[in-house]
Amino acid sequence: MTKHIFVTGGVVSSLGKGLTAASLALLLTRRGYTVRLQKLDPYINVDPGTMSPYQHGEVYVTVDGAETDLDLGHYERFTGIDCTQASNYTTGRIYSTVISREREGGYLGKTVQVIPHITDEIKAGISAFDADDVDIVITEIGGTTGDIESLPFLEAIRQYRQEIGRENGLFIHITLVPYIKAAGEMKTKPSQQSVGILRSIGIIPDLLVCRCEKHLSEEHFAKLALFCNVDRKLVIEEKDVDNTIYEVPLDLANQDVDVYILEKLGLHVNRIDMSDWKAMVDTLISPRNGEVEIAVVGKYISLQDSYKSIYEALTHGGIANSVRVNIRMVESENIEKQGAEALLNGVAGVLVPGGFGDRGIEGKIQAVQYARENRIPFFGICLGMQCAVMEFARHVCGLDGAHSTEFVADTAHPVIDLMEAQREITDKGGTMRLGSYPCELTGDTKAMEAYDRESIDERHRHRYEFNNQYRDAMREKGLLFSGLSPDGALVEIVEIEEHPWFVACQFHPEFQSTPLNAHPLFSGFINASVIQSSSRVGCQGA
Repeated sequence: MTKHIFVTGGVVSSLGKGLTAASLALLLTRRGYTVRLQKLDPYINVDPGTMSPYQHGEVYVTVDGAETDLDLGHYERFTGIDCTQASNYTTGRIYSTVISREREGGYLGKTVQVIPHITDEIKAGISAFDADDVDIVITEIGGTTGDIESLPFLEAIRQYRQEIGRENGLFIHITLVPYIKAAGEMKTKPSQQSVGILRSIGIIPDLLVCRCEKHLSEEHFAKLALFCNVDRKLVIEEKDVDNTIYEVPLDLANQDVDVYILEKLGLHVNRIDMSDWKAMVDTLISPRNGEVEIAVVGKYISLQDSYKSIYEALTHGGIANSVRVNIRMVESENIEKQGAEALLNGVAGVLVPGGFGDRGIEGKIQAVQYARENRIPFFGICLGMQCAVMEFARHVCGLDGAHSTEFVADTAHPVIDLMEAQREITDKGGTMRLGSYPCELTGDTKAMEAYDRESIDERHRHRYEFNNQYRDAMREKGLLFSGLSPDGALVEIVEIEEHPWFVACQFHPEFQSTPLNAHPLFSGFINASVIQSSSRVGCQGA
């Protein structure tokens, strides 16, 4: 039967449960097992799609159109395994299903309660991946042990493990062993208390993963094993990595964590080969071709996680070109105040990512204009593409005030407009054009050169699209439509022919980039930026 691993966290949030789960999935996959991952989030929103990036970070979109937690991005980047609707359940989604069923009479007059009805629905979500061709499911529980909102999920996994048997289920608890600088020592007490909370509700961790700034001493290991009731060899150190999160799987492998997990689950320990992963990490740490600086011009810059997949995909593009990518984070509102030249001068490439709302839009448009006029490699994504179209319409086509009807409903030149299929939709949650859609590329374009094939599939998350009424006018001025939907109705990629590298797409290519297989557009963008940077240095030398 399918084996299950449950990952919980204690002491504080942001311990890296998602990174740990992703790393374990990578190792187990490399051991020859079919793995699926999912995250159970305690918040009451049905999904994070309507949440501000300042609150939650980026919204990660799956192939089948689920708006999910950003940890699913780690899952896919580390393992290459596509997540789905079954990969992310929230309290809101669970309760919504149960309440809908109750309204339909599905409980036949019973009193609907947290136990068993809510916990049964959670367990149904956990079992969604159970199948003959799935060996292991890793389920991460969001939040921190002790949170009120997490209790139904913890009770559900306690029941689930009891039902499938100890040989088929495993509890991994990730905790913090803080270093108290004033005392000059590390403290195990918070971890002991966190495990105590779990034990009080019937969950005894099989493995204890200890996040720490400094290496644990043997005394720490012994104390944690004794007071947390965990075998000494199953107390795992997860020290902060020196260079990159992609070192985490290698550190865990060096401690044989995957071996212990397979032994606990009664599975054969197959041979593992991580040579390609190690080579990738080596390239990331010590690239052969120097470094390059890329400006990311966004409106949620103050929170690192708001553009998590963008930053990672840029890193992947750097790996593909053996170059270190340094990111200059630029608030688009600051460009409106200080000008593009002041904030973008010296960068080798400019990327404008997606977003919603009119705040900072003019700053993004100024960034596009700066990149276009100064022949700096430019990459626009989703709203970034729409800003590129608006800038081109205004300053090349002479369409004064060209805008998107998302921001200016009565603009004289609505070069970006609401999609026809969206006009009758009023609900906000889960109603955009979501998930993977096909796109056809045209020949002799930067897009075709990057992908090296005619048909692609990419993930979308938007309501507004290029207004086809302006297609001919912009084509005449040099805007190339290098990617279209199969029926030709939707513009998916635009380029400027007379530019070293000016590409913008309506979809989100960052969601399909991995460290071992950089997305073609990110790889191409970084390559063009390296050439730009080298050219500038050469000119300065001359």
